[in-house]
Amino acid sequence: MVCYEVDPLRMNTDSPSVATPEFRRAPHPILPAYFSDEPGRIERVRQLFDSAASDYDRINRLMSFGSGAFYRGDALRRFGISPGDRVLDVGSGTGVIAKLAQALVGNEGLVVALDPSAGMLAQARSSGVRCIVPGRGERLPFADATFDRLTMGYALRHVADLDTAFAEYRRVLRPGGRVLLLEITRPRSDTGMRALRWYMHKLVPRFARSGDAAELMRYYWETIEHCVPPETILASLSAAGFATVRREVRLSIFSEYSASVTAA
Repeated sequence: MVCYEVDPLRMNTDSPSVATPEFRRAPHPILPAYFSDEPGRIERVRQLFDSAASDYDRINRLMSFGSGAFYRGDALRRFGISPGDRVLDVGSGTGVIAKLAQALVGNEGLVVALDPSAGMLAQARSSGVRCIVPGRGERLPFADATFDRLTMGYALRHVADLDTAFAEYRRVLRPGGRVLLLEITRPRSDTGMRALRWYMHKLVPRFARSGDAAELMRYYWETIEHCVPPETILASLSAAGFATVRREVRLSIFSEYSASVTAA
């Protein structure tokens, strides 16, 4: 169910508007084990998420030892989501953040869960997320200055171009609006990197009940391992026109990127 007015000209989830390859600031390079070009990435990643959707929350609960929802809820409260806010959750997946945000904005607010995967949005709807919209972060199907807050939980590595996505995020935020991006970042120590690689690439795929779900978890790690450094993400947010750009790190691997739109 689409429960929010969208721009039909921006609803194409297969062809996001991105910069040409030589100017694109991708979050990670092409990963030949999974796809050979950008159109291939879009199709293969969506297929993996569609196939793994029914198993995705269970894997994440096991992977985070049941703490994932608590951490996300704490991050949203610290971010300042309040009753009456209009929130867009980009790359919402099964809607974990969107559902938590619904409780914070109350009946007077609005939370829209946006994702290109029909399978993931179906899971979000079944879990109680009230407003779902298919779409990609690089081509948001909403009018300018629509939302007070924009969130994205562990999905930044799946956009095609950071600059294009962040320009869109700024476009749909109202003056004074804020963006929060939650991500997993490579540990700086060699020991931490080896431990996280073993856990994410070797152990976590064993939690999966299907081959596609296991492959998605391996791909998940590959995107973390090859992701651009935090400094690149911060620079891209600044280039998009955001102010008060900052990054906070928790437990050495959880990055919280935040920024704001200057009030008029």
